[in-house]
Amino acid sequence: MLSPSEIKRRGLLLVLSSPSGAGKSTIAKALLETESNLTMSVSATTREPRPGEIDGEHYFFISQEKFSDMIAKDEFLEHATVFGNSYGTPKAPVEAALDDGRDVLFDVDWQGAQEIQQYAADDLVSIFILPPSVEELERRLFARAQDTEDVVRGRMEKATAEMSHWDAYEYVIVNQEIEQSVANAKAILKSERLKRRRQKGLLEFVRSLGVGQ
Repeated sequence: MLSPSEIKRRGLLLVLSSPSGAGKSTIAKALLETESNLTMSVSATTREPRPGEIDGEHYFFISQEKFSDMIAKDEFLEHATVFGNSYGTPKAPVEAALDDGRDVLFDVDWQGAQEIQQYAADDLVSIFILPPSVEELERRLFARAQDTEDVVRGRMEKATAEMSHWDAYEYVIVNQEIEQSVANAKAILKSERLKRRRQKGLLEFVRSLGVGQ
């Protein structure tokens, strides 16, 4: 008889989006550290590797010619050009992970999330992270001490536009306390993993119980 632990499941695409400073990266890091079946998507890029970056681990570093060829062959899940460099998520490794029952985490903006939805709406689980207030978001950006005041002001202006797309996501987490926000994200992930349509081996298991025969 088939064991419940042997029920095959299709993986899912977990998309996290938020304005800079809302806590998306912290939540993503916590999920990756505690969820063994969750991996970060690896993008392809035309920019040069930075010190310490490993090809195939941090990015797939490819030429602009190769990138353009992949676009022509519809081999990207989503892609964009930022400050003269192209970035994109190859479809093949993502589809392989889904078929193998592994979940893939994406740290993308609203446009990237829309592209992923067009390709794989049934596999997508989207979460938007909101700050508890505009004042707190600004405080967090200044507290990081990574940017000049002008850069922070620019990020705050961009944040308003980014937050206007909150209602395009299935789930919204207001990140007031990071521990609770991480717990909420884990709860969403657990619930989505249990959805019947993702448990592709469930029918076989039910039949092993003598149901439907």
